[in-house]
Amino acid sequence: MNCPSCGSTKSSVIDSRASDSRSIRRRRECVQCQKRFTTYEMIEAVPISVLKKDGTLEIFDPNKIIGGVRRACYKRPVTEDQIAEMVTEIENELTNALKDTVTSAEIGNMVMDKLRGIDEVSYVRFASVYREFKDIETFMEELRAMLSPS
Repeated sequence: MNCPSCGSTKSSVIDSRASDSRSIRRRRECVQCQKRFTTYEMIEAVPISVLKKDGTLEIFDPNKIIGGVRRACYKRPVTEDQIAEMVTEIENELTNALKDTVTSAEIGNMVMDKLRGIDEVSYVRFASVYREFKDIETFMEELRAMLSPS
């Protein structure tokens, strides 16, 4: 890190704070001229690839989850904040798993697990599309599994 005043590469960190979830703000002091300056360090995110059912790979896009969950939650008492928080939790779990590739099935199961705790009707709506229910019996099996004590 070069001092903006004298160009020295020697500085000491006086204070560090999280600026947001993806960067760190550091207050520094130059060892040579004692001038203070601020730097921001960005956390480099490794892109996560999603292996889809058809075998293709694509980059993880949280907006796809948001779109699917919004459709499932249409006219339900689920707020945008709840949806955003759920998607952030899923994204953080995927990042913390330190895997560079995840299957769409894993993501779908994570969404269903979280959605079930928020709104059961939205959960069933999402599951009906995600699991591609073919008939009413498949739908009823999911309902029975949901209603049975675990």
